[in-house]
Amino acid sequence: MKRLPIFASLIVIAAIATMIALGLWQLDRRAEKAALLALYRANLTQPALAFPAQPPVPDAALFRPSSLMCVKVTGWRTEAGRSAKGVSGYRWIADCRTAASGPGALVDMGITRNPTLRPKWAGGQVSGRITSEPSHMSLLDRLGGKTEVLRPMLIATTPAPGLEASAPPSPDDVPNNHLAYAVQWFLFAGIAGIIYLIALRRRMRAG
Repeated sequence: MKRLPIFASLIVIAAIATMIALGLWQLDRRAEKAALLALYRANLTQPALAFPAQPPVPDAALFRPSSLMCVKVTGWRTEAGRSAKGVSGYRWIADCRTAASGPGALVDMGITRNPTLRPKWAGGQVSGRITSEPSHMSLLDRLGGKTEVLRPMLIATTPAPGLEASAPPSPDDVPNNHLAYAVQWFLFAGIAGIIYLIALRRRMRAG
């Protein structure tokens, strides 16, 4: 009978241990995300606060009501989204100047199915709920550990003329998939162990 491959066994054991550790880490992240979602849901019933001036948006401010004065619209951009009635379309996001100097603010002024319908809105007092601007980070970048600092954005309760109100931000849209990720890592560890045991058994029979 051939000797047990020590080096290969150590590599497999280290890989399995790493997968199990990642699974346990995902379980810890699940508990942290659950606490964060509870905070977000509590924010929905909190009173209004000042719109955050700088990114990133604090967890205690997300989904809370707020308002700001858009002195001037300096630009527009469109993003895919849905209206408060659940209709898909294009969100019109205004880049507002809020003072003589400073970072300004992003305001989602509503949604339409026509991406070329530029809103006729020059600014003014806006009320809504706080969220972050849409992320454009790819999955590969996230897996590579890259981070993205997202600017605060206000979802306007009253849309610009000719637009429908965008769906208000909701904690229900924040995923909590950490349990599924943990199960995947544990399955990977189990499959790796079974495959290696089968390979060892064949090696022993051959010996």
